[in-house]
Amino acid sequence: MTKDGRGRQIAMAAAYGGGGLGIIAGALTGLLVVEAKLARRTVGEPTAEPPKADGVYGRGRTKPIELVLIGDSSAAGLGVDNPDETPGALLAAGLSSIASRRVRLTVVARSGAQSSDLDRQIDLTLEQFGRPDLAVVMVGTNDVTHRVRPSVSVRRLEQAVRRLRAIGCEVVVGTCPDLGTVEPIAQPLRYLVRRWSRQLAAAQTIAVVEAGGRSVSLGDILGPEFSARPAELFGPDRFHPSATGYASAAMAILPAGCAALGYWPTDEAEPDYRRGEGVLPVALAAVEAAEEAGTEVAGAEVAGRERGPRGRWALLRRRPGPPVPDVVEFRAQSEAQEISNGGTVLPMPATPSEDESAARPNGEASRSASAR
Repeated sequence: MTKDGRGRQIAMAAAYGGGGLGIIAGALTGLLVVEAKLARRTVGEPTAEPPKADGVYGRGRTKPIELVLIGDSSAAGLGVDNPDETPGALLAAGLSSIASRRVRLTVVARSGAQSSDLDRQIDLTLEQFGRPDLAVVMVGTNDVTHRVRPSVSVRRLEQAVRRLRAIGCEVVVGTCPDLGTVEPIAQPLRYLVRRWSRQLAAAQTIAVVEAGGRSVSLGDILGPEFSARPAELFGPDRFHPSATGYASAAMAILPAGCAALGYWPTDEAEPDYRRGEGVLPVALAAVEAAEEAGTEVAGAEVAGRERGPRGRWALLRRRPGPPVPDVVEFRAQSEAQEISNGGTVLPMPATPSEDESAARPNGEASRSASAR
């Protein structure tokens, strides 16, 4: 079957619950269920909470960018001891460095969360500060391990993205990582969960783009790299990432978040075809993204139209991520700035001021029409 055909199959599976995803769900019986229980027993339940990384990063006198982390333990940073090693802290420091603005981070993600928890987490987000500028969502692992029907999982994610986009919040989703590299999972279950997680990631990409967000593939970042260096990229439980693993994931997501807010350099406005970037039908782009780590997919237009004969157009990018920022430095800058401001952080305005819009390298009005 061609990649385009597989892409359409994944799209049908995401919408109706059929196709290869349903077959895999049905295959988890007998021996496979026993293996799943053994793997869960080996990994165990989390014994500690993720370190709290909420706070303001960077310095400046303009209103801070509001960043929220939504999803499961991978978004919360379970498995590391230092708040500066969590993906939220790394993203906040990186965004502050590129945007030259303060970033206020709020993490509502919780360990064990499934796609069904996204709505509650969004409620909590809106209660805290009304409308964030950027939401980074990382979810899917627990849907796979708890055998949630892919059609249900993807539909809930799409609804969450649509809800955030409706209030003007930019959304970047780190799709389901490749779970076939988790050491406690034995064959043949390992093969099945690898296939399931990759197909779920592709289906998530389709849903996210249709809902107006951007997706970034984490499959290979938490896949072959983890398989080759499990001691370095996995934490002590051999399931959750280590500090190095979280840094790899965060720096893959960062370019998409910066681009969504209009802060990515303007010299990358056009896709680099040498890196395999370009505009494709979303189903085909989703399959391509699931096969290569760090691949970003966002909605696109061709000749002024969002849809072609094979569905929604999507822009596929493979941006090289920036180096990991010095989070400790940004925390120190933030603390010094708060002291100079009398120990207070100004609230986020309802809309960006003209000064803030002018400070963006791209500016809201100059966002590429091919990637909205």
